Amino acid sequence: MAKRIAVNIAERINWLWRLLMTGFCFILFGLGGLLLSLSWFNLLLFFQRNEDKSCRLARHSIAFSFRLFLFLTRKLGVLDYHFSGLKKLRADKGCLIVANHPSLLDYVILASTLPDVDCIVKSALLHNPFVRGVIRSARYLINNDAETLLPVCRERLASGYNILIFPEGTRTTPGHPISLQRGAANIAVRCECDLRIIHITCSQRMLDKNSKWYQIPPKKPIYTITIGEQLTHENFAVDTENGHAIAARQLNRQLTHLLTPSNK
Repeated sequence: MAKRIAVNIAERINWLWRLLMTGFCFILFGLGGLLLSLSWFNLLLFFQRNEDKSCRLARHSIAFSFRLFLFLTRKLGVLDYHFSGLKKLRADKGCLIVANHPSLLDYVILASTLPDVDCIVKSALLHNPFVRGVIRSARYLINNDAETLLPVCRERLASGYNILIFPEGTRTTPGHPISLQRGAANIAVRCECDLRIIHITCSQRMLDKNSKWYQIPPKKPIYTITIGEQLTHENFAVDTENGHAIAARQLNRQLTHLLTPSNK
């Protein structure tokens, strides 16, 4: 009995510690993004006039900041994470990287290890003072205009850049099957690029669509990022009979199946 009470007390202390450190890390993350936007990225624009070099420095700065943030969360016991098959991902060139989206930290974890990746983001984030400077300095792609987005994606993919996209458009609703928008499939079909599948799972519910930051799980969550198969563009090449729209619908169904965690 005494042993069980001691274990319960220890678990409660651990939970309180993780709650406090989660709040601390969120404050640090927000302030870090704001400071990068107000200081470092402005200095880059001033001292580095070449837009491509400035963008590359900004992205590497973002990746470094994310690695530092994740190192802190790991050391403070807030969460842990590990990759499986990362070498495959780092070897990809001119590839559309598609991932499921169970948590708020998915982009942070992926971008921390992919400093040169492009990312398609929601236009609403441009109104967020903590991240809009990051988005602009890194020249991320905005999803509000499909007519201009597609040519830019084609250009960047042809130049060898990888583009990260979460086809769900928002975090997965817990307990519901994933539902993909057709943007990723349209880009892949029309740009004739390869696709890399990534599965993200978390051992505990944390920072999902229905969770607040302070609703932390009873145990430390562990994120697992599994680098899945690559689909070459020959797998979904358009034939003259069906056309782009049908090919995109077919690919979207395939991606829904591949991105469902139980099917990895």
